[in-house]
Amino acid sequence: VQLQASGGGVLQTGDSLRLSCTVSGGTFRGYSMAWFRQTPGKVYEFLSAIIWKDGKTFYADSVSGRFTCSRDISKNMVYLQMNNLRPEDTAVYYCAADRSRWRTGSNRPDEYDYWGQGTLVTVSS
Repeated sequence: VQLQASGGGVLQTGDSLRLSCTVSGGTFRGYSMAWFRQTPGKVYEFLSAIIWKDGKTFYADSVSGRFTCSRDISKNMVYLQMNNLRPEDTAVYYCAADRSRWRTGSNRPDEYDYWGQGTLVTVSS
């Protein structure tokens, strides 16, 4: 399974942005897909996860209500809509896939098997 995140850019406080993650190379019906972010010197921060087969979503408290995760099965795409962006949202954003069929929506990066290259989001004040 390959993942590729895209859509990052330079924004201003209050802006909105939608990140995309292209998923390919396998059958991922039972997978959970997630978004994490990372800033220099820090660990991965869980943002959101979505169960591929039914679209159920999970969110970190820090982004709940501002970020929305969705997927388009027909296009093999996962999205992260980010609203009301703040300077502290500046990070490299990653999409990841967990192939476990008995675990869903994990917030632990070590439980994700596949990772895409990140996309940088910079939010200026």
